[in-house]
Amino acid sequence: MCGLSGVWAITLLKDKISKIKFLKSLRTRILLILLIVGLIPCVSMRYAILQNYERRAVSLRTSDITTQLRILANHLITYHYLQDTSSEVINAELSQLSSLYDGRVMIINNDLRIVKDTYGISENKTMISEEVVRCIKGESASKYDRDNGYIEMTIPITETVAPGGGESGAAGRREVVRGAMLVSASTDSIMATMDALSRQALIIGVIVMIAILIVSVLAAKMLIHPFEKITAALDKAQEGYTDDPISVTDCIETEHIGDAFNRVLGRMKVLDDSRQEFVSNVSHELKTPITSMKVLADSLLAQNDVPIEVYQDFMSDIAGEIEREDKIINDLLSLVKMDRTAADLNIAEVDINVLVELIMRRLRPIAQKRDVELVYESARQVTAAVDEVKITLVISNLVENAIKYNKEHGWVKVTLDADHQFFTLVVADSGIGIPEDAVDQIYERFYRVDKSRSREIGGTGLGLAITKNAILMHRGSIRVESKVDEGTTFTVKIPLSYIPA
Repeated sequence: MCGLSGVWAITLLKDKISKIKFLKSLRTRILLILLIVGLIPCVSMRYAILQNYERRAVSLRTSDITTQLRILANHLITYHYLQDTSSEVINAELSQLSSLYDGRVMIINNDLRIVKDTYGISENKTMISEEVVRCIKGESASKYDRDNGYIEMTIPITETVAPGGGESGAAGRREVVRGAMLVSASTDSIMATMDALSRQALIIGVIVMIAILIVSVLAAKMLIHPFEKITAALDKAQEGYTDDPISVTDCIETEHIGDAFNRVLGRMKVLDDSRQEFVSNVSHELKTPITSMKVLADSLLAQNDVPIEVYQDFMSDIAGEIEREDKIINDLLSLVKMDRTAADLNIAEVDINVLVELIMRRLRPIAQKRDVELVYESARQVTAAVDEVKITLVISNLVENAIKYNKEHGWVKVTLDADHQFFTLVVADSGIGIPEDAVDQIYERFYRVDKSRSREIGGTGLGLAITKNAILMHRGSIRVESKVDEGTTFTVKIPLSYIPA
């Protein structure tokens, strides 16, 4: 539950941030990132310096006090201070030590009785604390209380004695704890120095923050400048003030954006030119049969007592032009319905072998009429989920074109094969071929490689456009290889299972 709540909170925070308009600005984001990157080290360094100074100062103060106390402990033994506290020398040392470190010193004997208190308020009282008991046992300790501002230390008062109390060599001597010193030293001077350092660090931090802010503003402006240039260039291109390619080479990212836009611009220009050419071609293709029919009709009207044979010839020509017009319109309608972004496919499991055989049987009379041998080979049984009507158009157009644009005594070979993912249809012919410079244009609407022959055999220039659209609707591909006067091979690959977009 906690994890889900955290994710929900983060998502909510992102939504709120995304609604804040100025945070959407790349300039603002760069500025904030630079500020954060600059300020975090400054704050961290300030904290680290103060902490390091505090540890160092406390350590030095502790070491210094420890040294002073060990010297004092030796004096306490020498002057038998634990038994008699009247020594002016020791009392002076204790007073000096207490004043030097602005603290308190208590001398405690083995009975845990306080024999001397520099504050003079606890003498002859019993001191029972864990630190003192451990100190009597020979353990020294120190503790830094930052909240209350003092260092507390316990130092054992030891005496070196010989076994049995007599004289003996150094090897036989041992340390005996005679008492303990409990010292509380103030750290006010350390805190005062830290406060001064903190104020200085704050002043330096403010100066550094202002410097970082200025640098961040300049850096953000410098980093955003290439994007502003590319935006201005895009605005000019959008307003139509220039057709020149956009080139902002200030950084790799803007160069990539410019290149991408130039590709889009080129594609749009190609589409616009193609649209204009398409409208011009449609107008021309539809106007030509109408013009022919008008000329034939005007010729009939201009003649009196037209013989029935002439009348029938004229009407036959007019009927031919009407049929041609009807074919163009039907192909245009097929092309509109073949819009792969809007058309609905009627997907069903289709036996591709049977479909190809049916189409080959229907086109065989046309091949025989043109003396073209039609051959069909199938490597295996193929069943695919396709739109039967549209796949029929694909196969029919490719095979019919191979027949129509073939040579006398030529051949057309259709091969069907499949793997685990695609079925492949190859339509090869021994025809007139396609020039290399025209291969990329054969799928354009109304494009004809040989316009005179296309008109002679009744082509509209829409067949391959319809074919490619139908293939793309099925998420397939079409590839062509051709050599002039040697023949053409179309290779179509279509998935066995249709996957909608």
